[in-house]
Amino acid sequence: MSNDDQYGGAGYGEVGGTGQTRTRLPEAPADPYGPARRTSRAPRSLVTVVGVVVLLIAAIAFANQAPDTPDDRPADDAPAATSTTATGTDPVTGKTAGIPKGFAHDEQGAQSAAANYAVALGSDGMFRKNTRHALVDGIYAPDVASRMKGPQDEAYSAAFLAKLGLDANGNAPQGSTFVTRTVPIGTRVESYTPTAAKVSVWYTGLIGMSGTKSTDPVRTLWKTWTFELSWIGEDWKVVDDTQQDGPAPVPGDVPVSTSDDMSKAIKEFGGFTYAR
Repeated sequence: MSNDDQYGGAGYGEVGGTGQTRTRLPEAPADPYGPARRTSRAPRSLVTVVGVVVLLIAAIAFANQAPDTPDDRPADDAPAATSTTATGTDPVTGKTAGIPKGFAHDEQGAQSAAANYAVALGSDGMFRKNTRHALVDGIYAPDVASRMKGPQDEAYSAAFLAKLGLDANGNAPQGSTFVTRTVPIGTRVESYTPTAAKVSVWYTGLIGMSGTKSTDPVRTLWKTWTFELSWIGEDWKVVDDTQQDGPAPVPGDVPVSTSDDMSKAIKEFGGFTYAR
């Protein structure tokens, strides 16, 4: 993964596909989520530099939904509306290091896994070494995770964190709140088999520093995060991921909130477990 797109560090990195990994090292974040979510591929046989993930919160869920039937499928053969509507199935209850686990072994389970992984990889935990390692171990395939940690630790250097207004341990200055969240809007299955799935997550994100002395105000972004998943050890694990900008709506006319209001909202409003 890369450090960009949200985390620029505010961006995020990405991990390569089966037999490949991707890496994005941090750079000055023109895109708040810049470095952490971009990635470059390298053959598995070569030294793999796996990028840092950044923006992009916490739990997951799965649901079982009946496949589309000819009666409810649009004439143009586009997916039926029922293929993306919420099912109301209870979310998964298991967690490891705060990451949901135990997703269903079906398309909806893969969608829930992708949405929840986007949230976790977009959280502020990616900026702290211990929690970053726990997130990577819980989300990526074991061989991919083992190759990611060293390059990521180098990418999330003290100098890189300082550009985001954080100290060497990833903490915000006293009186300020570092904001980084990924909020899934919807998911789309690009391909699916019982052993591998490719799922795209359309999301909006928040990134920046909220505080009276902040020079990097909290802003929004819109991206699509595509995950390649494998069924490993009775759960879905990421083996590769990429990101691209948009689709993005026209900005609204809602007045910008004060730094105090933004900091308060981030502390008072928790995240969700995403289910189909």
